[in-house]
Amino acid sequence: MQPSSFSCGHVAFVGAPNAGKSTLLNRLLDHKLSIVTPKPQTTRKKITGIFHDDRSQIIILDTPGIMDPKQALHESMLEITRRSLRESDVIVALIPFQKGTEPYDRKFVEELINQWVRPAGKPLLIALNKSDLVTGPVISEVQLELSETCKPVAITALSALTGNNIQKLVEIIRPLLPLDEPLYPDDILSTEPERFFVGEIIREKIFLLYGREIPYSTEVVVDEFREQHEDDPRRKELIRCSIIVERNSQKQIMVGAGGAALKKLGQAARKEIEELLGRPVFLEIFVKIRPDWRKKKNLLKSYGY
Repeated sequence: MQPSSFSCGHVAFVGAPNAGKSTLLNRLLDHKLSIVTPKPQTTRKKITGIFHDDRSQIIILDTPGIMDPKQALHESMLEITRRSLRESDVIVALIPFQKGTEPYDRKFVEELINQWVRPAGKPLLIALNKSDLVTGPVISEVQLELSETCKPVAITALSALTGNNIQKLVEIIRPLLPLDEPLYPDDILSTEPERFFVGEIIREKIFLLYGREIPYSTEVVVDEFREQHEDDPRRKELIRCSIIVERNSQKQIMVGAGGAALKKLGQAARKEIEELLGRPVFLEIFVKIRPDWRKKKNLLKSYGY
């Protein structure tokens, strides 16, 4: 039997909140899989995306951003990232360029490499994201500096937002993966179930429609996901969800005067859920108070953390 020339393996995306990990995943898959908002810490759980081409299958682990933990929720998010790094064959550290006197956050990168990447013991690639923000000489200088300080297998500059140089990242990743047959059929983009993405869509709309602390103090639980009956395809799919908040004042903001805010949220979420599922849904959303849920490990466990 001829040895396989096909590569298949797991690649973890790791970096700070808002480094562009989810945007990069969506760009690679040419599909909106991870939710993306301008606010940091949008991603809370590992999201598995599956990239296919004729020579490789790259199973991408999109991880929560690394930050200083303030509560049990943050600790759980960081543990998800640690576990993803252990599960991976290759680590891609996503380091965004930034405007200002410093082209990137040197202090954070040092912590990222020394405390997160090196202990995992996996091949390291560095992807310099948001390369459209800086000039060519700056990119070359940063690549040289990081080559010397971080000793990665390779460094590439790209823009997850525009798609520039995305294919080069694939070409760099491919030879580092095990030579193996694909683990999944080529029509599968993720291992997560539909109900997971329903909850994520609602969370995204909360981040986009509400300000201040509201998005960070909420969790979405899909309580019921009842599919259509084959004997009556006209019946809409029933989805019941609970939005968990910590205080009554937050519930009042979520619901809004006369229920207007919650209605707007439901309309925005339902439209995108129907696009995801390709079928009509009847979406019910309730708001429930669970005091200090972000600090209670038993509640966090029940919410999937």
